[in-house]
Amino acid sequence: MLSRLTLAALCISAAFAADTRFEISYAASAKTGPITGRAFIMISRDVQREPRLEIGRVGVPFFGRDFEKLAPGQSAVIDAADLGTPVESIAQIPAGEYYVQAFINVYSEFKRADGHTVWMHDDQWEGQRWTRSPGNLYSTPKKIALDAAKGYGIKLVCDQIVPPVEMPKDTDYVKRFRIESPMLTKFWGRPIYLGATVLLPRDYEKTAISYPVLYSQGHFSTGSPLGFQSGRQGDIYPDWVKDGFPRMIAVTFQHPTPYFDDSYAVNSVNVGPYGDAILQELIPEVEKRFRIIRQPWARLLDGGSTGGWESLALQVFHPDFFGGVWSYCPDSVDFSDVEGINVYQDKNAFYKEIEWRREPTINSREVNGQVRQTSEQRNHFELVNGTHGRSGEQIDIWSAVFGPLGEDGYFEPLFDKQTGVMNPKVGQYWKEHYDLRYYMEKNWYALGPKLQGKLHVSVGDADNFFLNNGVHAMQNWMLTTKDPHYEGFFVYGAMRGHCYQGPGTMADRLREMAEFVMGKMPPETVAQWWGR
Repeated sequence: MLSRLTLAALCISAAFAADTRFEISYAASAKTGPITGRAFIMISRDVQREPRLEIGRVGVPFFGRDFEKLAPGQSAVIDAADLGTPVESIAQIPAGEYYVQAFINVYSEFKRADGHTVWMHDDQWEGQRWTRSPGNLYSTPKKIALDAAKGYGIKLVCDQIVPPVEMPKDTDYVKRFRIESPMLTKFWGRPIYLGATVLLPRDYEKTAISYPVLYSQGHFSTGSPLGFQSGRQGDIYPDWVKDGFPRMIAVTFQHPTPYFDDSYAVNSVNVGPYGDAILQELIPEVEKRFRIIRQPWARLLDGGSTGGWESLALQVFHPDFFGGVWSYCPDSVDFSDVEGINVYQDKNAFYKEIEWRREPTINSREVNGQVRQTSEQRNHFELVNGTHGRSGEQIDIWSAVFGPLGEDGYFEPLFDKQTGVMNPKVGQYWKEHYDLRYYMEKNWYALGPKLQGKLHVSVGDADNFFLNNGVHAMQNWMLTTKDPHYEGFFVYGAMRGHCYQGPGTMADRLREMAEFVMGKMPPETVAQWWGR
């Protein structure tokens, strides 16, 4: 049976496909080829920025199509049958003059250790942002008159190359390094890298002191941890360098994957053994290069959103290695609400069935409750970015990390990206492997004593992605725990959106963390690292 979306595309295609199309090629001077990848057309009303840089959840219309082994001069065609967002088809673009740009996202062949061969975008240390990934190709924006009623066939040549990433320079305070991961390289069949950015305390080079460490989780970034010397609101710099402030080391990780800018710091059948690689390769390298107290009581975690889930997961899955976590607005810690989708009860990811009615599932909202995007809109945005979960976007990486392996070597989807129809078997796999609340409940007898006093979670009660609902579910369950009874520490910000980090400033939390470490130190240990 054809889906509503497919039927609509076929109707549009029948009317316009013969003479409404873009033909995208690339110059031999830009790349020798042949190329396997995905071609895009972006359409904008102005060129204040290049159209490729205006793509987003509420950005300019763009359209995509996969292609294989395209040689220089050959064309990949995008026509009225290809899905776009937020406009579904180029045939629906109102007649007028627009700035049009073509783009090619280059895929690489990965011959994985599990026997599957997949074609993915090989991250170039940009964090899986295909619009600015080095080596990808694009055309110069052109002002073109479009009128689908009259038809058109427009040829565009991608002759520009996205340049290499420029790494920030190290300073006295901030150091960076990158290593090839043997574990991940073996899994993916081509070199995979891990990195760390390290923020050192004042006078680090003038002492021989070892320090507690805060492993701060979040999306891919080569910027300074804690926004140090960023000049933005909340910059930790003024407090970090003054007398009397606790001296610590703060570290962010870089672990982009072929699916996303971040691995979620766990092992996965689709993404690979990132959890093991971080614990057994990256952290030991950090603690070898810098004077860190290599004890659980001196290793803390924090992070927001993606980093909120990661930090909490690292603490829960490795309770003997880390000494405490401050998790801010964590991604869904209970899969009964994943950006509006109830993984365990919904039959369709795009709609709620309410008696005789069917209402759209809301993916995101404004703090005042106004709808920002529906689940269908969000998932079609991801589908235009890339098929087989190659969008580099949020729901696809959850599916890759949390889901089972598919027969084709890509992940088995939780739901159909076009129709929203759910797969309950995949939902059960998510639950048994990565639902943090359920994992704690199932293993509480062993976990409870190791987690007591370590969990600090904060979230806005108007979180734009409904992440407060999962946090409430976790807290409600923790209130019922026995042997031991441990309720955790939960803070909710009234009418606060994403990503609420609790009252006070980051400097206040670092002082709180330092006092927490002081309370966990072995007897007669001297805290030389406290500020002088």
